[in-house]
Amino acid sequence: MFDRFNRHIHYLRISVTDKCNLRCVYCMPAEGVPIMRHEDVLSFEEIEAFSRVAVTMGITKVRLTGGEPLVRRNVVTLVSMLAAINGIQDFAMTSNGVCMTEFAEDLAAAGLHRVNISLDAIDPERYAEITRGGDVSNVLAGITAARNAGLSPVKLNCVVQYSPEEPDARAVAEFAQKEGLEVRFIRRMDLSKGLFSVVIGGSGGDCARCNRLRLSCNGLVRPCLFNDLGFSVRELGPEEAIRRAVEEKPVCGDKSNALFHAIGG
Repeated sequence: MFDRFNRHIHYLRISVTDKCNLRCVYCMPAEGVPIMRHEDVLSFEEIEAFSRVAVTMGITKVRLTGGEPLVRRNVVTLVSMLAAINGIQDFAMTSNGVCMTEFAEDLAAAGLHRVNISLDAIDPERYAEITRGGDVSNVLAGITAARNAGLSPVKLNCVVQYSPEEPDARAVAEFAQKEGLEVRFIRRMDLSKGLFSVVIGGSGGDCARCNRLRLSCNGLVRPCLFNDLGFSVRELGPEEAIRRAVEEKPVCGDKSNALFHAIGG
């Protein structure tokens, strides 16, 4: 698929839940947020049906996100359902890693190719401060489990305020170099103010080369993270929702009233 600016759209990010087991300071308020009603969240069957149509239209790369995808009940079943779709060449998941030791082997056996794991600090106190109570040792164990299960390459996502030269980011970079891992530095974004930049070590945030669509957990196909456009799969059907999202994909991000935890970042 190509949009009106001749960008090749072949990457689909699927948010499978708005729930998360952390409360990162840059993602949601300390008190949390209202949780979507169960009936508003797409079922596995709806996600699979949508993905099959998306692949016939040109999607070759799929990534599961959240919230935290591993808190979605029976998420390994969804992984196996999507892995069975012919045409998905790159099948990944972004996770905070907290539960990865429990799921890594099952995810790999179900057909997941690789994972990105969020790691914003190595120091336990700093990690707990950023995540409002998270235990970095669980994440480090999760990274090891993912590697041992063959979910490679394991990539690290590190959110920074301004620069990879910040102390926490430098510590993450040193850890990544020691362990032979790739790391991507993501400057803090603000959807409501339209503040974003190109991911350092990745391709996100580069509007001129954007190749992605997003499926929110409540069934909206969103052509841009920094835009409120969304097309309902339940109202329009997968093919029409995808077609309209591609046709109306903006040239560049602007602002959005959405929340990171529900649309997959």
